[in-house]
Amino acid sequence: MRRVVVTGLGMINSLGLDKESSFKAIVDGKCGIKSISLFDTEKHSVKIAGEVPGFDPTTIMNPKNVKKADRFIQLGLAAAKEAMSDAKLSNFEAENFGVSSASGIGGLPTIEKNSIINHNRGPRRISPFFIPSALINMLGGFVSIEYGLKGPNLSSVTACAAGTHAIAEAYKTMILGLADKMLVVGAESAISEVGIGGFAAMKALSTRNDDPQKASRPFDKDRDGFVMGEGAGALVLEDYEDAKERGATIYGEIIGIGESADANHITAPTLDGPLRAMKMAIKMANYPKIDYINAHGTSTPANDKNETTAIKEAFGDNIPLVSSTKGQVGHCLGAAGTIEAIICLLALRDDVLPPTINLENQDEDCDLDYIPNVAKKMRVECVMSNSFGFGGTNGSVIFKRV
Repeated sequence: MRRVVVTGLGMINSLGLDKESSFKAIVDGKCGIKSISLFDTEKHSVKIAGEVPGFDPTTIMNPKNVKKADRFIQLGLAAAKEAMSDAKLSNFEAENFGVSSASGIGGLPTIEKNSIINHNRGPRRISPFFIPSALINMLGGFVSIEYGLKGPNLSSVTACAAGTHAIAEAYKTMILGLADKMLVVGAESAISEVGIGGFAAMKALSTRNDDPQKASRPFDKDRDGFVMGEGAGALVLEDYEDAKERGATIYGEIIGIGESADANHITAPTLDGPLRAMKMAIKMANYPKIDYINAHGTSTPANDKNETTAIKEAFGDNIPLVSSTKGQVGHCLGAAGTIEAIICLLALRDDVLPPTINLENQDEDCDLDYIPNVAKKMRVECVMSNSFGFGGTNGSVIFKRV
């Protein structure tokens, strides 16, 4: 069977505008969660998030086109640009190079803005760019246009599992021979009044407004919900033989994917769904030992306990080290899977496992080694990334060193 490897990476989040600066900050245990600046939070119970600071979309796209693209598309283009540059692809067959994009919510700020315009000023004042700016699949559209990629153009919209599912869709597309290369891009920017207000209404968000840096605390007894983040991650997938022939840098090989549905509840997780996704990926990988899991680890009471139990059942006596990096950058929803896959691949490259910050009083029901507060240097050969989403949709992906 064809071997699929990763030869380019791009990442942008609340700790950096590129993969190197943000990964270093994550490993160093820094936190990008602060008071929200994107809108006035006076009437909101939640006032904190992981915003991308200092991002200027005109640095990555024509200023005339900025208004045609919601912020999630702009962030996705930034990550894609870094990944494509990193892959150093001087020439390629456009018809055999596809895009697999992902977002959980997409252009929510644009939807919110134009809904207000419609209500206050009438439908004739709605922007003609509203619809194409807000559509989730337009992320893949903008990226394919930017680089002239004419292969399959796919889009995963599976809540917080979308980024991982986009990697899986790209992998399957290549295995089936429908493309020789795929650019995976996951992006999210839902830090808006409706976005924060909606999740707050569900009691899903942390309300630790007076201490943003400590608000997201996966696996900690005092966790009280997730903190929303924004950002994007991009990966260039390539046939192993092609990558080797051109002397490309290979970050890792995809050796296992797993996907499942809970078929139980629209928001509450089950043990069965995440467990089956992990087992499926482990079976496909058929690899002796997985060293590390970047957990979904949302810092919500239900997820962290449930994921811990699922990991224990999936791995038995050979449980890997585990950490959640959402404490550093927040929960980037549909972009989380791509960002966390990139963190896994950089962990492979640098032989360092990022910590779970703010783990000060470990929950007795979360009894694994979550690499508390300080990164761990060790040889890393194989890693797993988990993503689970509302609607009971689950995804796991496994990479190994080449």
